[in-house]
Amino acid sequence: MEVNLIQSAQKVFYQLIMLYRPFENQLNIELSKHNLHRAQWTILYYLYNFGSATLVEIANYQGVEKPTITRTFARLVELEYVEQIAGKDKREKRMQLTSLGRSIYEQVRVTIDQFEEDCLKGISEEEQQDIIQIMERVRSNLIK
Repeated sequence: MEVNLIQSAQKVFYQLIMLYRPFENQLNIELSKHNLHRAQWTILYYLYNFGSATLVEIANYQGVEKPTITRTFARLVELEYVEQIAGKDKREKRMQLTSLGRSIYEQVRVTIDQFEEDCLKGISEEEQQDIIQIMERVRSNLIK
């Protein structure tokens, strides 16, 4: 029994690794149609769905270091997709989407919705909910 559990765990993570790179590569191809890449898209997604945030909040959300986010934000500011706004105190720098950024997000969302729908062809809504719950539990185990 123990051997089967080990093999199952190995297969789960092997499949995860085999899924991740092709998914990210194809996602970047889809995003390139809008002159974006995954890191930029993740920030636009966060700000659109959760509102303004600090660079540290975004870095924590993405699980990366703040300097990585700083470079990505600088590019999004250049594109006029995000802007800095006043925080609760003078030291806090919050970022939010501009009206152009909101519009771009909504345009790109159409492309990504189609891409994601194509990725999930043949997988029922119930199966998708199971996958979501499983991934949430695995992530929770990782970040304890």
